[in-house]
Amino acid sequence: MSHRPKKTRPPKAAPPARPFDLNDRWTVAGVCIFLSAAIWVAFGQTVHYGFINFDDGPYVYENAKVTPGLTRDGLAWAFTHVYAFNWHPLTWLSHMLDCQLYGLNPGGHHLTNLLLHTVATILFFGVLRQMTGFLWRSALVAAVFAIHPLRVESVAWVAERKDVLSGVFFMLTVGAYVRYARQAWSPARYGLVVLFFVLGLMCKPMLVTLPFVLLLLDHWPLNRLAGGPIPKRIIFEKLPLVGLAVASCVITLFAQTGAVRSFEQIPLPSRASNALVSYATYLGQMFWPSDLAVLYPFPAMGWPLWQVILAAVLVISISAVTFILRENRPYLLVGWLWYLIMLLPVIGILQVGSQAYADRYTYLPQIGLYLMLAWTAADICAGWRSSRGMLGSLSVVILAALIYCARLQTSCWLNSETLWTHALACTSDNYIAQNNLGTALFQAGNTEAAIAHYRQALKIRPGYADAHGNLGTALLQAGSLDEAMAECREALKTNPENAEAHNNLGNALLQKGNINDAMAHFQTALQIKPGSVEAHNNLAYAFLQIGKTDEAIVHYQKALELARAAGRLDVAGQLDDKIKSLRNGNITP
Repeated sequence: MSHRPKKTRPPKAAPPARPFDLNDRWTVAGVCIFLSAAIWVAFGQTVHYGFINFDDGPYVYENAKVTPGLTRDGLAWAFTHVYAFNWHPLTWLSHMLDCQLYGLNPGGHHLTNLLLHTVATILFFGVLRQMTGFLWRSALVAAVFAIHPLRVESVAWVAERKDVLSGVFFMLTVGAYVRYARQAWSPARYGLVVLFFVLGLMCKPMLVTLPFVLLLLDHWPLNRLAGGPIPKRIIFEKLPLVGLAVASCVITLFAQTGAVRSFEQIPLPSRASNALVSYATYLGQMFWPSDLAVLYPFPAMGWPLWQVILAAVLVISISAVTFILRENRPYLLVGWLWYLIMLLPVIGILQVGSQAYADRYTYLPQIGLYLMLAWTAADICAGWRSSRGMLGSLSVVILAALIYCARLQTSCWLNSETLWTHALACTSDNYIAQNNLGTALFQAGNTEAAIAHYRQALKIRPGYADAHGNLGTALLQAGSLDEAMAECREALKTNPENAEAHNNLGNALLQKGNINDAMAHFQTALQIKPGSVEAHNNLAYAFLQIGKTDEAIVHYQKALELARAAGRLDVAGQLDDKIKSLRNGNITP
C-alpha cells in the first residue's frame, strides 16, 4: 500500500494594500487624528508633571553632560561613554536636545515622550495596513498599542525615552523592510533597513530581536516563504542584521557589567521560573491591567511552585495551539512568536536590576498578542451578518475602557510621592519603593516620615546601602549626629563609592568639630562624583573654618558653576552672594 506525501499549503497571503483613493485618504487621516487624540487624552496630563527620583536624575537633571544641551563635548560623550549601565547615544542626544529647547522644565521633556509615542503609533498603523491590506483591523491594533495602560510607564517616565524613541525606529525599520521585500532588490532600499535598525539599536538594545521579527513577517503577512524551505536570499539578507544585533549584545553586556546579577545571587532555576511567570503575568495584565506599579520586586523566596506550573502550562498550551493552527491561521503563530521572542532580552535569564518584570518591557512585544486577537476576532465573525456593527461597538467599548484605565494609571506619575505611594499599595516587600518614597518625603521637608520609610526599607532588606545612606542624611537633618554617622558608615561598608554617604559623614564630622576627617570625606566624595554641588559647598565651608579663604572661594565658585548648569538657580544665587561677600572681606563662615 503506497502513501502519498502530504502536501503542505502555504500560509494565506495577506491581500495587498491597494492604492489610496480619495475616501481611503480621508479615512486614514481620520484614524491618525483619532490615534493622536486618544494618546493625548490618555497621557496628555503628563506635560504638567515633574521629574521623578528614579533614573530621571542621572538621565537628565543631575547629568552634567546632558543639562547644557547639545554641545560638542556632549556629542562626543554620548557616543564614547557608557553611563548608567547603558550605551544608547541617540537617547542621550534626545535628552540633550530637550535641555536645549526646554531647559529643565519637565513639561517639555514629557511632551517629547508624548510626541515620539504618537509618531511611533501612526507609523505602526501605516506599516501594518501596508503589510496586511486591512485598514480597520490595523487601526484597532494600533489604537490598543497606543493607549493600553501598560504604555503608561514608557510614556510618562522621562528616563524611559529609550522606549518611545526606539519604537519610532522599530516602525521605520519594519516599514523600510516591507518596501524592500515587495520590490525588486535594491541596495538603497536594503541600506535604509540597515540604517534604521542601527539607529534603533543606538536608542535601546532591546531591538536586537528585530531580525527574527522580520523573518516572522516573511511568513505572514508578507508570504515570502511560500510554505517550503526558507529561500537562501531571505537567510542571507538577515545575516548583516543579526551581526549588528550580536555586536549590540556584546556592547550591552559590557555596559551592564555592574548591574547584572550573578547566579549566586539569583540561581538559574529561579530565573527560569520568573521568566515563565513573567510571560503569564504580561498576558494577564493585557486583559486586566490593574495594580500596575513602577517596580515589581523579585521575590526573595522565589515564586510558588503551583504558580510556575500554571504559567508553564499556559505558555506551552498557547504555543501548541498556535503551531497546530499555523496553516489556516498563520497570524496566530507569528503573533505568539513575536511576543515570546521580543521579550527574551528582558525576560530575566540574564537578570539586570532587582525587578521581577516591568510594564515598559511590553512596549513592542505585546504587539504580537494584539495581532492575534484582532485577526482572530475578525476571522471568526467574518460570516456573521451583523459582524461589522458588533465588532465596531465592542472595539469602541474596549478602547474607551483602556483610555480611562490609562488616564487613571498616568495620574500616579504626578510626582515621586504619588508614584511610590501607589507602588507600595500594589506590591509587597518593596524596599526600593520604601526608600524612594522616603527620599521624596525628605525633599518635601517631612523628615520624620522619611526616617520611618528608610527604616522600613532596611527591615525588608538589611544592608541596603542606599537606605543606610539616606537614613544617615535624614538623621543628620534631625540632629542625631552619632546615629547619622553610624548609618553613613554602614552605607560605606557595602558601597565605598557612595559619594553622598561620604559627604554626609563629612557633614556630621564637621559639626562635631573634626574638620580634617570631614575634609577627607568631602574630597573623597568629589573624587567619586566631581559634579556634586553639595560636596564642593561643604568643602569650601570647611576651608573657611580653618581660615583658607582663597581655597574656599575656589570651591564655592565650582559649586556655583555646577548649580547653574543643573538649573538650580536658587542655590546658585546663594552661592553667588557668598562669593561676593568673601571677596568683599567678610570671611564669616
